[in-house]
Amino acid sequence: MTTHTSSAPSTILVLGGTGKTGSRVAAELRRRGLDPVVASRRSAVRFDWSDRSTWGPALEGVDAVYVVDSETADAPAEVAGFAELAAKSGARRLVLLSARVWDELPGEDNLATERAVRESGLEWTILRPTWFAQNFTEFELLAPLLGEGELRLPTGEGREPFVDLEDLAEVAAVALTEDGHTGRTYVLSGARALSFGDAVAEIARASGRPLRFVPVDEAAYRADLAAAGFPEADTELLAALFRHIREERGAEVTDGVQQALGRPPRDFSEYVARTDFTRAG
Repeated sequence: MTTHTSSAPSTILVLGGTGKTGSRVAAELRRRGLDPVVASRRSAVRFDWSDRSTWGPALEGVDAVYVVDSETADAPAEVAGFAELAAKSGARRLVLLSARVWDELPGEDNLATERAVRESGLEWTILRPTWFAQNFTEFELLAPLLGEGELRLPTGEGREPFVDLEDLAEVAAVALTEDGHTGRTYVLSGARALSFGDAVAEIARASGRPLRFVPVDEAAYRADLAAAGFPEADTELLAALFRHIREERGAEVTDGVQQALGRPPRDFSEYVARTDFTRAG
């Protein structure tokens, strides 16, 4: 294990600080005795990627930033502009939330946002997580599992090593506050790969609810999304993401958590054990 010395910035800005990852990163920083600035469209410190007038005020006095981009086609340019402004404002460190799948799906522009961070001239760390374990309770596309007891997806028997967001938050916190992580790209996964059917079965056993996973083909899933009113572009992306899982192109367990924290990642069973799926549903 590499020993990382503490070099905690005095002020850390957490973008998307009310969201799935940002709220946990902020909580982890507070556990470490820090008082991060939480910024989002709904927080006291307002930040909106589509409104550049919010960027400067959010960056005032900030030394490090946890970056969650807008997930739009403009994200690379937005992040590049934000990084330039951050440097001018005196920030020195950026930690970007990316995703492992962007390095594995076809397309030359998938990593454009990562390049914007690497070329910023600031100290940078990139996090590439797998699918989140918490998606089963916090992602609207998987909500039917707990609301209706059934999850229909075109993932077949394909496996994914779901990462626990508590691990991601801890890695983000050390990258924001300690030396030794600059220039690192951490590919973060859970401890083992499971199919969606395996994951649903574990949740069903723990919750005592009759939950079931129903594998469907891609055409049927596209029809489900069309009936729900999903835009065609979103449907294409989701189909590609689930095809990636179905083909087991991201089933490999990685050592990113071990590299960053010096310990193995949490197992999916730990997420299941501490989650109240009755309330979540």
